[in-house]
Amino acid sequence: MLGRSAALSHAGRKRRHNEDTYVVQPPLFAVADGMGGANAGEVASSLAAAALQETNGEGPNGEARVASLIQEANRRVFRRANEDREVSGMGTTMTVALVEDDHVAIGHVGDSRAYLFRDGELDQLTDDHSLVAELVRSGKLSPEEAETHPQRSVITRAVGTEPDVDVDTFSIEGAAGDLFLICSDGLTDMVDETTIHDALEENRGDLNAAAKALVNAANRVGGEDNITVVFFELADDEPAELTEDTAIREGLSADGDETLDESDGHPVVAVEEGGRRRSRALPFLSAIAVLLIIAAAVLWLLDQL
Repeated sequence: MLGRSAALSHAGRKRRHNEDTYVVQPPLFAVADGMGGANAGEVASSLAAAALQETNGEGPNGEARVASLIQEANRRVFRRANEDREVSGMGTTMTVALVEDDHVAIGHVGDSRAYLFRDGELDQLTDDHSLVAELVRSGKLSPEEAETHPQRSVITRAVGTEPDVDVDTFSIEGAAGDLFLICSDGLTDMVDETTIHDALEENRGDLNAAAKALVNAANRVGGEDNITVVFFELADDEPAELTEDTAIREGLSADGDETLDESDGHPVVAVEEGGRRRSRALPFLSAIAVLLIIAAAVLWLLDQL
């Protein structure tokens, strides 16, 4: 049975734009990390996410369905890239999870990852489609060398760069208490699995806190890329219709209040329905400044009378 879910996405400390997009549309969850010049990466990831969000739930189930969804995302991104020169060559990673009773079907392209946290153990479920990962699997590079390799961000497979894409799919038989994490490489390139494990162990009861802990950890050591994390868990009973965790969208709480902390090295960007909107934090501060100026002017006039 599907339990709570949470998601958080942050631009990081070095990038001006967030080209990650996530989907939290139970029982469907996904992360897409866009690539391309200018804003093309953002376009690619948003198009891919929209392909998932617009599904009506009809058609095949399980692995066949997640593969079909990613193929549809590939068609949309590839078509746009060929019709619009400004975004030519764009693409995106995509990792998708579909929960059906006690089974989780996962589809995967690129180097965004899926993890399972079960009984205190963290397991990486997906294999990166990257140059460095291929070298590690072939024995030409050690895992330690891969962590600092200058080409560790070069991916060998992406959504939208070719008319068709090879999708890795598999299924996990879940159990009550399982916690799944989908994340972009902005997290995994910055922190190791021990850090991820410890953050989940310490914040297992609060998925929002766990998401913030991971984003903060990546930003503390540089935040060189966009960071996105999506959580969902399997539970014994039906979850509440809306929890604080399910309402979190990049620094905004369920009632719209800001919940910013040390993770916020850049203005927060909220992702909803595949689009992006800026946080209300900056307009609010501007309004306060205007009011202070007006108040000062009024006081000055009264003093002249």
